Amino acid sequence: MIDLMSGIVIAFSAFAMEVVDATLGMGYGTVLTPVLLIVGFDPVHVVPAVIVSQLAGDFAAAAFHHRFKNVKFTRSGESQDLKVALSLGVLSAVGAVIAVFTAIRISKFHLSLYIGLLVTAIGLVVLALAIRKKSFGFSWPRLLVLGLLASFNKGISGGGYGPIIASGQIVTGIGVKSAIGITSLAEGIVCITAFLCYLLTTGIPNWSLAAWLSVGVFFSAPIAAFLVRKIEAEHLKLIIGIVTTLLGVGTTLRLVSP
Repeated sequence: MIDLMSGIVIAFSAFAMEVVDATLGMGYGTVLTPVLLIVGFDPVHVVPAVIVSQLAGDFAAAAFHHRFKNVKFTRSGESQDLKVALSLGVLSAVGAVIAVFTAIRISKFHLSLYIGLLVTAIGLVVLALAIRKKSFGFSWPRLLVLGLLASFNKGISGGGYGPIIASGQIVTGIGVKSAIGITSLAEGIVCITAFLCYLLTTGIPNWSLAAWLSVGVFFSAPIAAFLVRKIEAEHLKLIIGIVTTLLGVGTTLRLVSP
């Protein structure tokens, strides 16, 4: 059981990380998981708890992004945002299956190197588009390929989903604010799958940790959606490009440095 003071600290940490994640479409699990491990939580407890909290946070963020009109999750023909989000979410199952069979045959070093280089490349493309103020026309084939790559990364390493999905959508011609909202909903679908897997296998060993994380994550959703609404789209695109590139470079350098 987590005491009140520790719970408040955990909730605040989750709040801060989810504000970043729901504003840029990436960063929650990538940063929060190692932080919780460093302070002494068991990995067996941390991963399921982060997934549970991210599930709550992603759907809350998607709802608030829709409410603040950053994205339009309607079934009418005026917007394809819902169709894109559901398509990316469904692709996650396919990518995860491919990831399982690939992980058996490829070394962890080469897998991590692949993720680092891929994220770096996409980040540089987004940066170039932001600096030159250009964009591509929407393309379903490009989007579905990137969706498979992102879900593959998620299934094989537990990370790499947000950076590729958020940045990849921009590269395929989706507006930056819509891309952020779509990423929240699509990753929420991924988390449902992972959550059900844990329930059917090991269960959720630390519901107390999951609850405190979920509290912090939930209250961050309206703030992040408000920030996305207020920040200029081109500025968001530039920030996403920089963050994605740094994540990719950091992952690659960590592997190749002695």
